[in-house]
Parts: sequence; C-alpha cells; structure tokens
Amino acid sequence: MRSTKESRREGRNFYFFISPWLIGFVVFALFPVLASLYYSFTEYDIIHAPKFIGAGNYQELFQDEQFWNSIKVTLKYTFISVPLTLLLSLFFAILINQKIPFRGFFRTAMYFPSMISGVSMALLWFWVFNPQAGLFNYVLSIFGVEPIAWFLDENYAIWALIIMSFWGMGAGMLIFLAGLQGVPSSLLEAAKLDGAGRLRSFWNVTLPLISPVFLFQLIMGLIESFQVFTQAYTITQGGPNYSTWFYVYNIYVNAFKNFRYGYASAMSWILLIAVMIITYAIMKLSNRYVYYEGGSER
Repeated sequence: MRSTKESRREGRNFYFFISPWLIGFVVFALFPVLASLYYSFTEYDIIHAPKFIGAGNYQELFQDEQFWNSIKVTLKYTFISVPLTLLLSLFFAILINQKIPFRGFFRTAMYFPSMISGVSMALLWFWVFNPQAGLFNYVLSIFGVEPIAWFLDENYAIWALIIMSFWGMGAGMLIFLAGLQGVPSSLLEAAKLDGAGRLRSFWNVTLPLISPVFLFQLIMGLIESFQVFTQAYTITQGGPNYSTWFYVYNIYVNAFKNFRYGYASAMSWILLIAVMIITYAIMKLSNRYVYYEGGSER
C-alpha cells in the first residue's frame, strides 16, 4: 500500500503538469466569462470605469428594434440552413458509402472545402455571386434568368448566405459516413430477407441506428448557425437594409464599433441562455426519437 507521502507527491506532480492548462483556462476562459457577466449589469465603454446599472441593459435590449431584427434574421437562417445542410450531408454520405470506384477521392473532395478558412470562403463566394461576372449568375443566364444582385438586394442576400453554408457540409458528411459504416450489415441482410427494399431498410433499420449521429449533427448545426458572423462581416456588413444583421454581428457592432461593452455582454448572455435552453429541450425530446443501443437514455 502506498504511503501518504508518496500519494501527496503524486498529487503535487499531477497539479504541476496540468498547471499550464489550468492557468490558461482561468485566464483566457473562466475570467472573461465571469467578467462579461459582471459587465452585462454595467454601462462600460472600456475608457471609463464600469458603472453598475442593474438590469438596465437587459431592459433596453427588449425595446431595441435591431435586437429583435437580429433574432429574426438568425432564426430564418437557422431554420432553412441547418435542415438542408443535414439532409445534403446525409445524402452525400449515403452516396459515398456505396461501393463505387474512387470512393476515397470523392470523400476527400467533399471534405476539403470545409478546411478552408471562413474569410477565404467568403471572398470566394463573393466572386461566385458577383452580379456582373459571377459564376452563379452565369449558370442562371443559361436558363434565361436575368442577373441577380445577390448581396445588394435585401430579398436575396440572406439566401446567398444560406447557399454559402452548404460549402462546409463535408465535415458533417464524414460524421454521417462513420455512422453509416457502423450499421451492422447483418441487420440489413435480415431486412432484405424479410422482403424490405432499400428505402424501407433505410427508414426502418439504418435511420434509427444513426439517429444519435443525427442528433449530434443537429445540435452542433444549431449552435454554429446561432454564431454566424464571418460571412456578414466580410461581405454584407449586415446589409442591405439590415437583411443580414445576424445576432453575433449585432454583438460585434455594439462592442467594437459603438463601444457598448456592457450592452454587448448582455446580448452574449442571452445567446448563451437561449442555446442552453434549446439544447436541453432537444435532448429531452430526443428520448422519443433517438435509438440508443441497450435502451433509450434518460
């Protein structure tokens, strides 16, 4: 049995070796989070000392027209982009899961775009949607459609950003592909012997077995969509006419352009609470629809 002295030495060594991570977590993660919570109850412009105003920032938020507009824009983007991205990712995962030539090449080609940085991607798509020389309008012109000023028209700007979101579906495709390859072939063969076709086998066997993967992708997609910023900042600057005024872009404008750090901190905490509530609700509802091997999670 180890002595108390030896156990203490091991404990000291443990904390010594994890101290770089602990210091980094406290300084760069925990302290900023707690500081933002305090600032959300203050009037703070980084030049003058914070002035405590209680719930004043939160009360002002709910009377701010741009606050509600940013929620509306973000939700519109989320409700359209996330489901379509999930379906497209699953569709291409099913295709690549087939025994086809050059499957490794297609898998790499699908994943590669998701490795490109957000700014580079935004600049690329800015050219694709260029109203005069853009590739997208050129393709539409083949079918007799007049050129569209995608990022200059408030009716089309949000749709252009939604189309851009499909560019990074390669990562989701790989996760779905891993889930599909984890489906036991014996179950699919049994379904085939029972007379089930491909569509019925997918609906009754494959889809329930990959439902945890679907749940993970849904939650991560929602969280990511709530934090859309790079596209709006790089291309549209929230325009035209606030049609791409996303929630996180609104936080950025209030913090780094209007220097209202307390107000922006309040917005950040509302976003955090909203994400937590939505995630919790999805997890509770998932017990009805998600299959877990060995029984449903409680």
